[in-house]
Amino acid sequence: MLLCHIMKCEEIIQKLEEEFPLSCAEEWDNPGLLVGRRDRDVKKIYVTLDVTDEPLAEAVSWGADLIVSHHPMIFGAIRQVNSDTFLGRRILTLAENRVCCYAMHTNFDVRAMADLNERQLGLLNTEVLLKTGENGGVPEGIGRIGRLPQPMALDELAELVKKGMGLPDVRCYGETGRRYGRVAVSGGSGKMVVKDALAAGAEVLVTGDIDYHTAIDAMADGMCIIDAGHYGTEYCFIAYMAERLRGLFPECQVKEAGVSQPFRVV
Repeated sequence: MLLCHIMKCEEIIQKLEEEFPLSCAEEWDNPGLLVGRRDRDVKKIYVTLDVTDEPLAEAVSWGADLIVSHHPMIFGAIRQVNSDTFLGRRILTLAENRVCCYAMHTNFDVRAMADLNERQLGLLNTEVLLKTGENGGVPEGIGRIGRLPQPMALDELAELVKKGMGLPDVRCYGETGRRYGRVAVSGGSGKMVVKDALAAGAEVLVTGDIDYHTAIDAMADGMCIIDAGHYGTEYCFIAYMAERLRGLFPECQVKEAGVSQPFRVV
């Protein structure tokens, strides 16, 4: 009888961190194993962008042994773990059901998210937008800047963003009468890369979580912004990581969280 090797949580973590090392993460970040035992047997892996109540309940119901998320469920110090807070309840649910929880955040942004976003927009001749380090002498970091295959009006580019990222709508700031060719993209919350995009000569920045004053200031400096949302620019993590996990660990079953914007426009 052929015995199938049962993966340990630590084996999966080691393999993931070969591709997405924690050293690539920003200092303020908190990726890694957040809840659970490293020696836990893992047969089922659930992939989600956020460990919120709905995906957590689905993962537990499915019998997941490990949740792999993009955003860390735990960011700051925790003084108590009890049922009085939503975070305490989630940690207790994980522990009570023996589900490990592993996050890969800015380390994934550096090693994969930027490339995914670049391909979604079809950018050419790209460079790193915000350099955070090097890999074999090659710059790496957050976001990309490059050129569109051909210049587009802002509304045309907005349609390209919607199609490429699979979104029902985006928010645009800037002139509609011009055509733009040099575009920067940064998944997630892009306020911190606005200055870098301007310095790199971006005519348009595609990102998420842009507040009103940041947007109008960027326009005053001559750069348009397409706000595709934090979720909208990053939910590609789910399908990408699920496929990668299936390839790395064929012994395990992998399930993806459903794609659902956490808001609706009315």
